[in-house]
Amino acid sequence: MALSDHISFAEIELEYGLYEPQVKALMRDRLKPSSYRAWRKRVRKFSDRRAHYK
Repeated sequence: MALSDHISFAEIELEYGLYEPQVKALMRDRLKPSSYRAWRKRVRKFSDRRAHYK
């Protein structure tokens, strides 16, 4: 779910009970370093643009 650009951290928290820092830590552990950096860049871009996204 976290890889989707259309799912917010709030939605992940509701469904799985994981807070934003926990999701970020999980993604850091599971993704390659370059993939994690690309994901974080995308997440920041969406959060800057739209408050209801990550």
